Amino acid sequence: RRHTRCSRDWSSDVCSSDLVSGARDGLARRRPYLERLVREHFPPARDAAILDLGCGHGAIVWAARGLGYTRVEGVDASPEQVAAARELGIEGVRQGDLREVLAGLAPGSMDAIILFDLFHYFAKPEQMEIADAVRRALRPGGRFILHLPNAEAVFAARMRYWDVLAEDAFTRASIAQMLRACDFAEVACFEDRPLAHGARSALRAALWPLLRGVMRLFLAVETGEGGREAIFSQCLLAVARR
Repeated sequence: RRHTRCSRDWSSDVCSSDLVSGARDGLARRRPYLERLVREHFPPARDAAILDLGCGHGAIVWAARGLGYTRVEGVDASPEQVAAARELGIEGVRQGDLREVLAGLAPGSMDAIILFDLFHYFAKPEQMEIADAVRRALRPGGRFILHLPNAEAVFAARMRYWDVLAEDAFTRASIAQMLRACDFAEVACFEDRPLAHGARSALRAALWPLLRGVMRLFLAVETGEGGREAIFSQCLLAVARR
């Protein structure tokens, strides 16, 4: 079985030129989001050892290197994605199997490990094995950064069933339960809120708090809970610390 991310093309018959062209457009479009991810959730030290597993053509690697991180690398199982990274001029991306790479990391050697839109492609026992291997590879205080379909969202089924290969979705509670069971010290979850970087995105960013208030009202009417900590975006970001 070949695991991939829902946001990245996994078909072996994809034309490499189309893949590179789409990736180049995607880098420009996603840059504000990726830079926010790096600024808000990466370790502050620019020489931190960071690994993006299932990195595709290396979008996160590209964004982090652009912000001064010197030891960020990516691994992907797809030779097409690795070739696309090379054509895009993104350094530090290589081909490899996720579990083999994790097994080869020295204990306590990494400051952060990222699985972006990938963890939910594995069955629960595999997820636990991966989380254990990530924890072993992280230094004390190191970060495990996960981007996941949010089962708490109004349109949760849209992301859960986006890809036939996906196994499940998570809530902020369920991902915290799993990672704490793997002895992570703390787990924080964050909403994928819209980011203003143009006229249309600014409108979305302005409307999001209003829509979030409506969703909190629905939750309060049904359950009596205020929903202050609820996450309503279709995906969530989880950051666990060793």
